[in-house]
Amino acid sequence: MTRLRRKALVALFLFTLFIFGTMMGLRTLKPSDGFSDLAPGMDFPGERSDRRRSEDKGRDQFHMDAGDTKVVFTRSDRDYSIFYDVHIFYYLWYGSPAMDNKYIHWDHVLVPHWDPKIAASHPQGRHAPPEDIASSFYPELGPYSSRDPAVLGSHMAQIEAAAAGVLVLSWYPPGVTDDHGEPTEDLVPAVMDAAHRHSIKVAFHIQLYKGRTDLSMHDNIRYIIDKYGKHGAFYRFRSRTGRVLPLFYVYDSYLTPPESWAELLSTKGSHSIRGTPYDGVFVALIVEERHKHDILASGFDGIYTYFASNGFSFGSSHQNWKAIKSFCDANNLLFIPSVGPGYVDTAVRPWNNHNTRNRVNGRYYETSLQAALSVRPEIVTITSFNQWHEGTQIEKAVAKKTVTRLYLDYQPNQPEHYLEITRQWAENFSKEKDKWLM
Repeated sequence: MTRLRRKALVALFLFTLFIFGTMMGLRTLKPSDGFSDLAPGMDFPGERSDRRRSEDKGRDQFHMDAGDTKVVFTRSDRDYSIFYDVHIFYYLWYGSPAMDNKYIHWDHVLVPHWDPKIAASHPQGRHAPPEDIASSFYPELGPYSSRDPAVLGSHMAQIEAAAAGVLVLSWYPPGVTDDHGEPTEDLVPAVMDAAHRHSIKVAFHIQLYKGRTDLSMHDNIRYIIDKYGKHGAFYRFRSRTGRVLPLFYVYDSYLTPPESWAELLSTKGSHSIRGTPYDGVFVALIVEERHKHDILASGFDGIYTYFASNGFSFGSSHQNWKAIKSFCDANNLLFIPSVGPGYVDTAVRPWNNHNTRNRVNGRYYETSLQAALSVRPEIVTITSFNQWHEGTQIEKAVAKKTVTRLYLDYQPNQPEHYLEITRQWAENFSKEKDKWLM
């Protein structure tokens, strides 16, 4: 009798373990539709009235010709390609003692929850590199400095290996920084040069900074185009009308009212850049559904979703991409979905485990990529090459165990696993687009 009871308990335990594993897998591949649990800083302005632009008829028809999206190189052993319709977000904010006299960002603080009761139940303080870094993964290069030329060279080689043709550089104006770092604008020339050596183009991801307005953005755009516009790595997008314009991603664009953006981005704005040497293709972030109407009223040229956590926001939820794409098609806007290999930011937001998306050895990434290709976008963005804090990186990572930490890794796959998946899907994207154009 005792033996039968023991067997029954073992069977019950194994069945429970199976159910738990199945639920975790489903959570990873098809998360819930709830969008209310947002990270710090995700506060949204009040509802704004919708207004359409009167100049829609005169706008460029955005499209990339097949010849503009791919370049083929010949090496002694094989031909290989990179694709300029695959864009990848890149961060330049890391520092190490050897290059910067201290660690920067690798020692990121543990961000407290805004509710004091919840904050009290989670660890506080900051990380202590090199053994304890602000990431759930550990980079193959170690906690590096973005100023290190060898690091930049390695990064460009990895991005080239992934076949991503456009590096989307997280950018702050000169002397301005994020809340936890140092100014990085002085590093941009080195990034441009390193990218150019690998035939990679560079677009700018203009970050939210204190005091950012439509007027300061006007100055930012002039600065970027004047300083970098003639560089061989500077990215420009070809529209259907044949115009070739710089493309800018604008992070947290919804925090500025549409009527303010319209002063910059509509043809009748008081300080409009339309039709001037500083004109461009401006792509806004969609988080909530209502933002698509604000984006249209603002005079933006496109929409991107950024977040790699499916279900985190309306914009990042795969199930909404078809509707967003239809809205964009109806209003002559680009739709640029963002995909990522997974998401885990508990090394900096220890209370945010509910937004974690497990990688499942690459299956989550491939599910996201398939969802993006299914809506036939002009461009796909990858979140990210090296946002280590949020665990969205495809940069090479290695297994690492210290006295206090056991880091996640890509095993049983190799460190370049996500670079290889990216290349495979970039090639698939190119083949699919050829079919769409037939």
